[in-house]
Amino acid sequence: MPTQKRFRMKLAATHLVLLAGALVMTVPFVWMVLTSVKTMGEATRIPPVIFPKAIQWRNYAGVFDTLPFLAFYWNTVMTTVAKTFGQLVFCSLAAYAFARIDFPLKNVLFILLLSVLMVPNQAYLIPQYLIMVKFEWLNTLTALIVPGLTSAFGTFLLRQFFQSMPKELEEAAKIDGCNHFRIYFRILLPLAKPGLIALAIMTALWSWSDLMWPLIVNSSPEKMPLSAGLASLQGQYLTDYPLLMAGSLLAILPMILVFSVSQRYFVEGIALSGTKG
Repeated sequence: MPTQKRFRMKLAATHLVLLAGALVMTVPFVWMVLTSVKTMGEATRIPPVIFPKAIQWRNYAGVFDTLPFLAFYWNTVMTTVAKTFGQLVFCSLAAYAFARIDFPLKNVLFILLLSVLMVPNQAYLIPQYLIMVKFEWLNTLTALIVPGLTSAFGTFLLRQFFQSMPKELEEAAKIDGCNHFRIYFRILLPLAKPGLIALAIMTALWSWSDLMWPLIVNSSPEKMPLSAGLASLQGQYLTDYPLLMAGSLLAILPMILVFSVSQRYFVEGIALSGTKG
């Protein structure tokens, strides 16, 4: 078989596998959209009803009538923006220190930092909750924001970027009289733009969908984010699935838009973070 024909067959097989994977990933989202415009009977019927007989747009209005949805949106936006900004600032500062500054026990401290990634998040819930109780931060947005202002993964990701940059840039800046802060802020930070965007997207996605921690520290509906607020629609014996799917679709639309616009930077940031270890 000619080499060119074998290459085309392999390329076609690769595209078929990718198409099948994309279909598997898309089906749940399409089902959520269809369920959001069904009646309760159509959503729970066996065998399943794929297309509704009449589109029920009132399910979307029902979300706002049943829940303080705008308050949930505001809380989610505030916590997401605060966490994302905090991680970009604190993680980039720590990453610069580990990548560019020599100080005693630097490698040991960095290994200890990475060891945090091996501990499941559930192990932090009780200590963090007790800290929130001591500070009297329960049922506040502060309890949702402060624990997420830093992360070991964000520090590791940005450290890889700073380490991959030529040392000649730093040496030239020092000759011109720049201190570490000016080198970090004016030279290296702009060059780490792909990594910063990748970290911002991952932090925003994680913060937007965080469920367990808001349910633990907040019991007031006025202080809940979207994830915790929508969880209240799931009843013990009966769940209004069309209403739940309509609320879920409204909740994820901003993140779909953000990821679609920034997808190129996200992929570039993840790819470049492994150029030098």
